[in-house]
Amino acid sequence: MGTKPAAEPAEPARFDNILSRLRALVERLESGNLPLEDGLRCFEEGMQLCRQGAAVLDKAEKRVEVLLAKSDGSSSTQPLDEPGGDEDRR
Repeated sequence: MGTKPAAEPAEPARFDNILSRLRALVERLESGNLPLEDGLRCFEEGMQLCRQGAAVLDKAEKRVEVLLAKSDGSSSTQPLDEPGGDEDRR
């Protein structure tokens, strides 16, 4: 008899999947037709998804900072909504 292979770690959730699930949960909660226990379960799942989404965004931000790192070891970051922010990317 062989042994079962070790379980592989779950693949990280994609941000768009997390966002879609959050939207569905919000729609259910906003309908107002949920029993209290179901509403609490939806809220709990939503909070877990928020934490997962924040972790995905943090990881993406760190990747961008690495990509923007300058050769002298310093890094350059800018808010995404800053107009004319292309001057520093040389």
